[in-house]
Parts: sequence; structure tokens; C-alpha cells
Amino acid sequence: MPIDCFPSNMTIMPPPPRAPPPPPPEPLVFDASILQHQANLPSQFIWPDHEKPCLEPPELAIPPIDFGSFLTGDPLAVSKLAQQVNEACKKHGFFVIVNHGVDSKLIAKAHEGMNMFFGKQLSEKPVQRKIGEQYGYASSFTGRFSSKLPWKETLSFRYCADNQSSNIVQEYFLNVMGEEFKQFGKVYQEYCEAMNTLSLGIMELLGVSLGVGNEYFRDFFEGNDSIMRLNYYPPCQKPELTLGTGPHCDPTSLTILHQDHVSGLQVFVEEKWHSVTPDPEAFVVNIGDTFMALSNGIFKSCLHRAVVNNVTVRKSLAFFLCPKMDKVVKPPNTLVGYKNPRVYPDFTWPALSEFTQKHYRADMKTLDVFTTWLQQKNNCGGTKNASSC
Repeated sequence: MPIDCFPSNMTIMPPPPRAPPPPPPEPLVFDASILQHQANLPSQFIWPDHEKPCLEPPELAIPPIDFGSFLTGDPLAVSKLAQQVNEACKKHGFFVIVNHGVDSKLIAKAHEGMNMFFGKQLSEKPVQRKIGEQYGYASSFTGRFSSKLPWKETLSFRYCADNQSSNIVQEYFLNVMGEEFKQFGKVYQEYCEAMNTLSLGIMELLGVSLGVGNEYFRDFFEGNDSIMRLNYYPPCQKPELTLGTGPHCDPTSLTILHQDHVSGLQVFVEEKWHSVTPDPEAFVVNIGDTFMALSNGIFKSCLHRAVVNNVTVRKSLAFFLCPKMDKVVKPPNTLVGYKNPRVYPDFTWPALSEFTQKHYRADMKTLDVFTTWLQQKNNCGGTKNASSC
């Protein structure tokens, strides 16, 4: 019988139905209202053993900087404070300032705004932060990374100190987030302006401590294009397994952080992690990668992280000082010489920012990796994919 012929009474069975493809996995969602009560953490939030938090880290003993004394201009006070800051920034890039002049009522209102925003249901929180962008609401980094996720929520927005963008924060809250956030937009506009004033004063102190005078770095950061971030760390039933923020150095220039009364910040000093006791009357300040480059590596970018607890929420307000977009980051000539040659190449803040958003997850080696990447890119004639040239 020809192979293409069949008896008329033969029944041809249809092929068995194919099994439907498995449904795609549900995208991971960090919904704090649910996850803070769960004893079993999703694996993406469990950090490797060598990075898990210390149970009882020693407290970092560091004398507070009386910023009010610096502002008086008294030569003896200025000299003493500059020396204290110089020692701290060469060692670990971290210090605490008191008597800073920022209105405590304004700080309290800024914390109230965080309670209102982060207290909303996940579906009610607007302006989801897009991958590759700096601004908006981020529910952990579930859309960007697949492991070692931070146990936190953030809201980030832009602040510009130039006259053309004088109300940028207020307009963001009203136009992007909605009418109900209008009043908090005014609060955070005022808070950012206070942080701008404080950060420029700190830049004067850093300039004196580096021997370049009080105007050099202040002038460099006039008209800065900076970032404000609200951090919200919900409780976690297994805080020993995760981190609120992983170990990293800030890629920005300077961070001014206000903590609430809940402990959580840790700084890496002398090869071990130390806790930083919160003081609502003080600001903690740390050097970032961009200023480390500006100081030609003399001042160190601060390696830090945040831990969480199983009892209460922790909140913090972080102002990240950044240069204007077109400013070239390079140290003053007085910090470069035969005994102290250039450590990092010229770059702009947008280049480093893009690198951390699209090519590299910020950690303790960001500036070194960025330097290598930038040099490869320049050697390849500016190609976008430096690693393939």
C-alpha cells in the first residue's frame, strides 16, 4: 500500500494537544503593607552571608562639628573644626554637624510628609520611578535588579539652585504628584533651600580643611543641580537576612542626612561596621565619589549601609549635592603635584550618574570602575559600548 493511502475505514487520530506554555512568573512587588508582616522573605531580599548585617556593631565615636562656631568666623574655632573635618574625611569620609541653623519645625514637617506619602496603599502612590531615571517613587528596586534587593521605599525628586528653576520642587509635587501634595511640595521646596544653604556652608568648611580657601568649592556648587530623597524602611520580620540599603559609596558629591529616632545607619571604619546613633538635632554628612574626585582622592568617599528592624519604621531625609550638569569635575591645581598626581580623569556629573543608572549598580568601587570605563570609552573614540571596542 502506498504510504499516502489509507483504508477508508481507518480512523486518523489527531495529535495530542500540546500543553499550554507555563504562565510567566508574577513580577515581584514590594508591598510594605503586606511584606512587613511575613516571616518568609522572598529570596530576592535575602543577602549573601558575608553581607548580612552585624548583630551588635560597635558605635562610631566621632566628635560632632559645631557648625555655628564655624559660621562665626572666629579663626581659632575655624582652624579647630577644619582640622577635625580633615581627619574624618581622610579616614572615612563621615562626620556629624550640630548647631546647623535649620529650623526644627521644618524638619518635623518634612518627616510628616513622609508619613503621609508612604502610609498610602501601593496603588495610591504616584510617579513610579522608571528604569534608568533618578526621580520618582521606587518600591525597592524590583524592576531594576533581581537579587540583593533593598528593604525600603524611596521618593526622589530634583532640586536646582539656579534662578530659572526656583520652584522646581513645589511644581513637581503639584504638577506631577497631584493637588493633594501641593502643601508638601512647599515644605520640601523650603527644606531643599535650607539644605542648599547648609551644603554651601559645608563646602566652605571643606575648602578650608583642604587648604584651598572657603570660596573655591562654594563657587563650584553655586547653582547646583541636586537630588532630594525620602527614605522609608518598613519593619521586617527577619532583619538579620536583609538590608535596607546595601553597602555603597554615594556617587554624588555630598550627602546631608537627617535620621529620625530609629537606629539603622552603619559606616565602615577600620575594617568593620559601626552603628551611628541617631540624633534628631544633628545632621550626618558624608563625602561622595564626585567630591572624592574633586579632592584628588585626598578625602574618602564614605562606605555605608542601612539595616532594618522587626519593630518599627525608620525614616530619613537625604539631600545629595551635585554640581551643575555642565561643570567639569577636576581638582583645583593646588591639590595636584609631583607628590600627589591626578587620580581620576575629568568627567561631568551626568556621565557618572548615567553610568550608575544604566551600566553599574553603585557600590564601594563605583568611582574606580567608572574611571576604567570612561578611559576605555575615550580610547575607543567615544563609542557607546566601551567594553566591546
